[in-house]
Amino acid sequence: MSSDEIRREAAIQRVKAKRDFTTHVAAYVIVNAGLVGIWALSGAGYFWPLWPILGWGIGLALNAWTVFVQRPITEEDIRSEMRRDEPRRGTD
Repeated sequence: MSSDEIRREAAIQRVKAKRDFTTHVAAYVIVNAGLVGIWALSGAGYFWPLWPILGWGIGLALNAWTVFVQRPITEEDIRSEMRRDEPRRGTD
């Protein structure tokens, strides 16, 4: 596989991850709006939708970190890790 093909495949993976994140955000907003609506229609007492909003929000934040902040694994990262895994010479 050529360098351009590898870069293209990595770009495709990033585009897919961003699209998946957008779908995740849409589901989060729609479902949690529905929960708030149910809460409001049922008397608007204790705000129980807070718990699924916070729990799912943590997952959404971690997904955002992975998609937008975490850098991709590079060949240099792989080579560096392989060097650390080599047996030490003369220590046997």
